[in-house]
Amino acid sequence: MNLGLIGVGGRGRSHVKAALDLGEPIVAMVDVNENNLGAGLAQAPKARSHKDFRDFFAKMDDIDAVFVSTTEHTHAFATLPPLQAGKHVYCEKPLTRDVHECRIITEAAAKAGVQTQMGTQVHSSENFRRVVEVIESGAIGPVTECHVWTSRAWGWQTEEEAKANKDIVYTPDTPDRAMPVPEGLDWDLWIGPAPYRDFHEFYFPGPKWYRWWDFGNGTMSDLGSHRNDLPWWALKLDAPLTIEPVSGPKAHHDIAPATMSVKYTYGDRGEGHPPLELTWYQGNVKPQIWSEGKIPQWNEGCLFIGEEGMLLADYGKNVLLPEEKFENFKRPAPYIDPSPGQQAEFILACKGEGPKPLCHFGYSGPLTEANHLGNVAFRAGKKLEWDRDNMKFPNAPEAERFLARSYREGWSLA
Repeated sequence: MNLGLIGVGGRGRSHVKAALDLGEPIVAMVDVNENNLGAGLAQAPKARSHKDFRDFFAKMDDIDAVFVSTTEHTHAFATLPPLQAGKHVYCEKPLTRDVHECRIITEAAAKAGVQTQMGTQVHSSENFRRVVEVIESGAIGPVTECHVWTSRAWGWQTEEEAKANKDIVYTPDTPDRAMPVPEGLDWDLWIGPAPYRDFHEFYFPGPKWYRWWDFGNGTMSDLGSHRNDLPWWALKLDAPLTIEPVSGPKAHHDIAPATMSVKYTYGDRGEGHPPLELTWYQGNVKPQIWSEGKIPQWNEGCLFIGEEGMLLADYGKNVLLPEEKFENFKRPAPYIDPSPGQQAEFILACKGEGPKPLCHFGYSGPLTEANHLGNVAFRAGKKLEWDRDNMKFPNAPEAERFLARSYREGWSLA
C-alpha cells in the first residue's frame, strides 16, 4: 500500500509510526508546519513533501490510500479529492467541521466504493465490544434511556470557572490583537477555507483550536465522536428525530461552550430497539441519577437504562447495575472479533485481507452529523425537529444557518 499522509503532527505522528510498523511505504507527506514535515521526513526520507494538500492532489497516481490528520475545519477539503479519485481514505475524528460537509463526504464515500475509516480509536477496544455484546444479549432489556457525559470543561466560561476546571488555556473572548506567527507555520494555509483572522496563541497549537466554532466546534463534536460512538453502535442509532438544548450558557458567537447538555430523541429502530432518549452532558453537568448518588460517581461515562437493569461504561470498564441483581449474571461469550487496531484494520481492508472497517464513513458520517446537530441545537437555543433527507428543520428554518458555512475565496468543495 502506497500511503499519502496529510498532516503529520499531533495525531498524524501516530500514522507515520503505524505505516512504518506495518511496513507500508509512505510516498508523500503534507503539512502546513515545516517543523512537523521535517520530523516526518526524518522517518520516511524518500517521501515527497508538500505544504499545501492541493499540490498533493495534483499527483496521486502512485497513491493507494490517504490518511487525513489536519484540523477538522479542513478535514472535508483534505478528504473529498482522494475519494473522488478512488483512493481509500482514513480521516481523524470528527469527520468534518459541520453537517453539510459531513453529508458531502458520506455520499462521496458511498459513490467511490472504497475503504474508509474515521479515527475513533476506542472503537477498536475490547471493552466496547463486550458492552455491545451485553446490550445485544438483552441482559438489561430494551433500552429506552441513555446518558453520556464527559467532565472535560474547555471552552467559553468565566475565568473563575476555567481555573476550577483546570482548563488548559483560558479563552475569555476573540483576541483583539495579532501575535507573531511561529517559525515554520504557514498561517494562511492553516486557516484554509475558514474566515481569515490574525494568528494568536489562543488558536494554535492544538488542542487550543478545537474550541472555536470556525475551527473545531468544541467538546461536543470532538469527544462526542468517542463517547456517543458506544450507544450509537450498541443501540443501532441513526438520525435523531429531535435535538433539544437542556442546559448551558448563552451561545457565544465565536467560542464553543465548556459546559452544556443536549437531549436527542430517536424512533423505533426495530430488532428490540424501541424509541430512545439520549442526553449528552459536558463540563460541570451530570445526569440527575449521577447527582443523586444512585450510580457510581464516574467522571466520564455512558449509562444505558433498560427495562431490566442498567449498564454503566467508560472507555476501559463497565458494570451492570444494580450489582446485586447481576451478581450471578453470565456474560455472553465474545462474538465480535478483536480489532488489530484502527490503522491496521483499515490497511488490511484496503488490501483485501480483512473485513470492512467498523468505523467506515457510512457509519461514522451519520454519527458525526448527530454530534454536530447537538451543537446546532445549543446555538439555536431551541428544540429542533430534524428532516434528515432534506437537511431541514421544519419547525426552525432559521437554525439551518448553523448547518454549513461559506468559504474563503480559493476554497471549494465542488
